[in-house]
Amino acid sequence: MSTSEHAYYQALEIPVETPPQRIVSLVPSMTETLFDLGLGQRLVGRTEYCVFPADKVAALPIVGGTKNPDIARILELRPDLVIVNQEENRREDAEALQAAGVPVWVTFPKTVQDVLNLLWNIMYTFDETTYAPRVRVIEQTYDWLNAISEARELENPCKVFVPIWLNPLMTINADTYVHDVLRVCGGMNVFADRERLFPLAADLGRAEPYPPDDRRVQGRDTRYPRVTWEEVEARQPDVIVLPNEPFAFDESHVPLFAKLDVPAARNGRIHLIEGSLLTWHGTRVAHAMNTLPELFQPVGGT
Repeated sequence: MSTSEHAYYQALEIPVETPPQRIVSLVPSMTETLFDLGLGQRLVGRTEYCVFPADKVAALPIVGGTKNPDIARILELRPDLVIVNQEENRREDAEALQAAGVPVWVTFPKTVQDVLNLLWNIMYTFDETTYAPRVRVIEQTYDWLNAISEARELENPCKVFVPIWLNPLMTINADTYVHDVLRVCGGMNVFADRERLFPLAADLGRAEPYPPDDRRVQGRDTRYPRVTWEEVEARQPDVIVLPNEPFAFDESHVPLFAKLDVPAARNGRIHLIEGSLLTWHGTRVAHAMNTLPELFQPVGGT
């Protein structure tokens, strides 16, 4: 690992010793979370994609996007903490802020339990626990759903397919936050075991994949495989969920999936959903756990 990589990943740890008072959030889900935990008044900047809560973020200065933040503008705001996400934001932007002496907190939850830990860490770091009872309720909901999900997975699993892109058709495997949200809410990801293969032709079954020790594979993300329609049919999902992000699936795409020879199509269980329920970590997980379980009721059961 290079020196710069080491500095970046070290920032996964909380980089401040005193409660920060001026925060710039480059993570939409974290912006929403700070408001939900009573910390919104400490935000001094956000990205253009930080849109919730709409009535409160409108007054905050915009510092660019998640992939192209205006570093100079951020520094003008004199933050004592910038929050980023390892997957959503670019390492070079985090490093530029660190080089300028700004503490950067790199978040990267991959499970619902990670999110719960993050919520407690935020309250501890900011010395603000007013909304601790709200987080305890989220934890209780998680424990209850988790127990139900584990029982159903053994007895009557509800197999779910979630595409995240079209042309090429892409999905998620078990090493993702989306997968764990599905699991907790009662859905069994049909591509949990599927890793992304390189090159693209190999991922689509048209060529032999590069061996694991090939330099063209080293360090590349394998969590988002590209799959074929034939693979989807072979996995026989009971439910297909079409989120509106990162790809904006809408009503016009439903017929593509309704043509598949799978239980989801035959039983009319193809659902368009708000994508942030699957992809946004933070307090939005509470909305996910209140909304998604009803979509994943097993066939012939409750």
